Amino acid sequence: MNNWLKTLVGISLLSCSYNSLALSICHDSFNPKLKITKGRPSSNGFDAAKLALVDKIIESDVAHGFPGAELLVMHNGVVVRHTAYGYKKLYDMHGQKLTKPQRMQCNTEFDLASNTKMYATNYALMHLVYQNKINLESPISYYIPEYIGCDSNNHCRDKITVKQLLTHTSGYMADAKFFDPEFMANYGDGLYSQESNLTKQIILTKLPFMQEIESTPNYSDIDFMLLGILVERVTGINLAEYVQDNIYQPLGLTHTFFNPLQHGLAVRQCAATELNGNTRNGVINFPNIRTQTIQCQVHDEKAYYSMAGVSGHAGLFSTAHDMAILTQLMLDNGSMVGHQFWGESTTQLFTTPLDSNDSYALGWRLAGDKDRYKYLGNQTDSHAFGHTGWIGTVTVIDPKHQLVIILLTNKKHTPIKSGKFTGDKYDTGKYYPVIDAVYQAMID
Repeated sequence: MNNWLKTLVGISLLSCSYNSLALSICHDSFNPKLKITKGRPSSNGFDAAKLALVDKIIESDVAHGFPGAELLVMHNGVVVRHTAYGYKKLYDMHGQKLTKPQRMQCNTEFDLASNTKMYATNYALMHLVYQNKINLESPISYYIPEYIGCDSNNHCRDKITVKQLLTHTSGYMADAKFFDPEFMANYGDGLYSQESNLTKQIILTKLPFMQEIESTPNYSDIDFMLLGILVERVTGINLAEYVQDNIYQPLGLTHTFFNPLQHGLAVRQCAATELNGNTRNGVINFPNIRTQTIQCQVHDEKAYYSMAGVSGHAGLFSTAHDMAILTQLMLDNGSMVGHQFWGESTTQLFTTPLDSNDSYALGWRLAGDKDRYKYLGNQTDSHAFGHTGWIGTVTVIDPKHQLVIILLTNKKHTPIKSGKFTGDKYDTGKYYPVIDAVYQAMID
């Protein structure tokens, strides 16, 4: 066990049993106050032999070039499967396999990408709504007075509510590349920024909308960047500090934070991501672009270059162990270790599907029925919820079955061919084959 893992004593004790070249079985021990335990699949609602077939899917992918993954399955608060596969760093920046790749270890630190939206920003908002410090129907300008005025198409900020940002119906573009002056010049003057305070000012006062307020969701990172700013204005402190002090620390989480290198982690403790910085194999270029393999820094360009690593849409890092606690918190309706972060009514409010698209709720993505969100699985209960992260992460929380599935991968740590990351083509990188296999292993 690495020395850094030993610091988790009292919160968790972790070790690995290496069964093969590609798979490591993780042994977790949680703080008893969390009421999360470790158990055998056969004693907790699973056919052990069928559940082991999940390993075959991921191991096969690793054998054919997929870098690595970590899977945690929890049923009724019992972790029945926690395994690590492959490598956290497999390729060099030229796409060649390393002679000494860095093996994936139990509770490697992963870039959560858009799962940040849920386990940082949404959790902060759920806590603040429960405390009656934020009203979802209120306009953003009620909390941020300078968020006013209209763009050239007479789309006015004054009309945008907290709920519209949470449901991705505000009308913002999906991806404003603030860090790229050429890209942002297409949308107006003064929109380029690689400095956090300036980026926030642009979002609040200058960034144009792409369309009118919509009745159906149009997924946008900007919505959650603005929601992160909202949390900071309401609380008076940085988003990272707020969730650390009010959620992560009370839960005893020791490896969930933004900017992991600022928290004493070594680069080798994180799963690597893109091989050539943010260049997409040398195709993309903009000021200050990273060109070396990214490891222990947030991959997302807006979060890294324009928000100093802390943003409402991306930037959070965590481990499978800590994610088990964060996901169980939703099943426990915001109550854990003697703290009431929110109540059952808040959970229901944030996870009720939209009439216009039942794969969307307030921030959360739902498996859905008529608007199936396949990344959460084809056999998942329609009211199960969770989120994905572009870099290679997915979380599934299923209240009907009291089931949690956490799949953390570094699928973007792969060569690019024909403009696409090869990691996306594998079953593990598609998520749902692994999730479906877990459901197929359930006895009920």
